[in-house]
Amino acid sequence: MRPHHVSLDDPLQQKGFKVPVPLITIDPTELSIYTGLIYSGSINHGSTHMPKPRKFLISLAATPYYHCVSRCVRRTYLCGFDHHTNTDYEHRRQWIEDRIHFLAKHFAVDVAAFAIMHNHQHLVLHINKVKSLNWSDKEVCQHWHQIYKGTVLTQRYLKDEVLTEAELTAVKIRLDLWRERLCSISWFMRALNEPIARQANAEDKCTGSFWESRFKSQALLDEKALMACLAYVDLNPVRAKMAETPETSEHTSIKLRCETLKEKDTPEQPTTLMPFVGNPREPMPAGLPFHLEDYIKLVDWSGRIIREGKRGSICNELPPIIDRLDIEPETWINLVTTFESRFKGLVGGKDKVKRAAQIMGFKRTPGLASCTALLH
Repeated sequence: MRPHHVSLDDPLQQKGFKVPVPLITIDPTELSIYTGLIYSGSINHGSTHMPKPRKFLISLAATPYYHCVSRCVRRTYLCGFDHHTNTDYEHRRQWIEDRIHFLAKHFAVDVAAFAIMHNHQHLVLHINKVKSLNWSDKEVCQHWHQIYKGTVLTQRYLKDEVLTEAELTAVKIRLDLWRERLCSISWFMRALNEPIARQANAEDKCTGSFWESRFKSQALLDEKALMACLAYVDLNPVRAKMAETPETSEHTSIKLRCETLKEKDTPEQPTTLMPFVGNPREPMPAGLPFHLEDYIKLVDWSGRIIREGKRGSICNELPPIIDRLDIEPETWINLVTTFESRFKGLVGGKDKVKRAAQIMGFKRTPGLASCTALLH
């Protein structure tokens, strides 16, 4: 293998003189070591902190629950009424909600809560690894083909056509990859946002970005963080004065849950949302570890406090679940009104945050002060 040559800076060459440039020889293996050191930050010439890749911000070892947020470019009202152009894009909120319910049927990612606003969307998602592992290869293929076209081989596999041993091996490798992707939050958000962006651009007869970035995520590490985030998401329209009460908030999970409870001929909880299964117990069924009635009462109580602005009277008629969570009423209202801005990527008790930071490879623990102050 030819050695790599690196030229040295020469004062005469810098002044425009053409002179022979001395060369130093670096072995390719040594060059890879140097580039590795530079990439990892061991050789650092005044560089700033690089953002962590998405795969390091979502870790099933830390928690299966994540709060995800996507915003429209420049936070413009591309899903509501745009006062600058006098154009109503309200119907796009229904596009997004329909897509969420569709993906919830085919991904091993549970939707615990959602709120679709005029210029952004919130989701609380749960990675259901067990569900994906319990799918047969054919079920994985069927779910993937509902979202994407797949390959010629996997289409033939679904039709039960005769495949050679090499073809079956190729199909198996592909299905193992799809199984991983079907329980990936990154792929869920990709399958949600990309079609909406294309549809909106086609409607506007334009090109370019619809979302300002992929998505922002917060890891929810314990019950307090999970409950506060669920309520924060469901109360978004009330805080934004888009609705008077949570149950009248359009395009939210709380409205869907309340409507489903009122219907006698349907199951008590929506099939495309992660169910509430009650307080932790053994054996614990799969679902959110709270009672649905307790959660609805808590959200309704919080919504009234936020809407009326009477924080001085919040100690009256406290929901029972506040005692179980061991959160002061004032702290709770603070949580459900400032959750996204108050916390960084990790949300939970102090010990949980430190442990998750270690698992995810953070050198420093992000947001530790806020978590310690509000979630103990």
